[in-house]
Amino acid sequence: MKRDELGDLAAFLAVAEERSFTRAAARLGTSQSALSHTVRRLETRLGLRLLTRTTRNVSPTEAGERLVETLRPAFDTIDARIDALSELRDRPAGAIRITSGEHAARTVLWPVVERLLREYPDIRIEIATDYRMVDLAEGRFDAGVRLGEHLAEDMIAVPIGPDVRMIVVGSPDYFAGRPKPATPHDLTDHRCINLRLPTRGGLYVWEFEKDGRPLNVRVEGPLIVNDLDLKVRGAVAGLGLAIVMADDVEAHVAAGRLVPVLEDWTPPFPGYHLYYPSRRQPTPAFALLVEALRYRG
Repeated sequence: MKRDELGDLAAFLAVAEERSFTRAAARLGTSQSALSHTVRRLETRLGLRLLTRTTRNVSPTEAGERLVETLRPAFDTIDARIDALSELRDRPAGAIRITSGEHAARTVLWPVVERLLREYPDIRIEIATDYRMVDLAEGRFDAGVRLGEHLAEDMIAVPIGPDVRMIVVGSPDYFAGRPKPATPHDLTDHRCINLRLPTRGGLYVWEFEKDGRPLNVRVEGPLIVNDLDLKVRGAVAGLGLAIVMADDVEAHVAAGRLVPVLEDWTPPFPGYHLYYPSRRQPTPAFALLVEALRYRG
């Protein structure tokens, strides 16, 4: 294979993964027109149409999908082997891409990442916050962070934090003249702050459990947000009840700005895990990150 042919394949793979010439060009540091020319040259050489182009998006054809399935593991292997060369350096080096929810990124990832980047200046870490269960291969992520109960079976999962807990809170002003809910069913008589899920656009259904019996409740209220901080602010302002991560409101509860309720319906559950494909060969930089994040109780 000629050297320029390898570059053409890499260019096609970037477009197929990004589903956009514009985003792929930004990723590769080239122009959109140059990238379009490169892909057309590859299609001409193969005698196959690899991409379907419309005014709104770009998607691989059947032939393109087959080529993606061939190229992705091959280029991943090349990237891993190149990163592994950092073993020959005095200090670990290389790039690591992680997908994580906002709460986990802020409370678990950030303290470790901040320390590692100070100690190892040749390591580069990208954190992309997303509430969805992202396909690591498709997003070209090295690893993801999610709660233990949401992990796929074919992944290596490393615990990186203690068990976590959701709690329902409201402000003293909100409860003035209102009875506190005794069971989750009572929430239908309360104003609640809803969270809009980014995956399908629906509202989060509040999840409870007692004596091993789960109970889900749909709530109503005057405020809908898609930001966890705004949810807490709304509760402190007395706009309604909110279900939030307990550690996000510890200071507010301690100061009396928020009052927890239904505590016997919100038991702890498995905390955050770092997950990555079992076939992944960890580079020194990645192995360093895993050990730094590993929760040892």
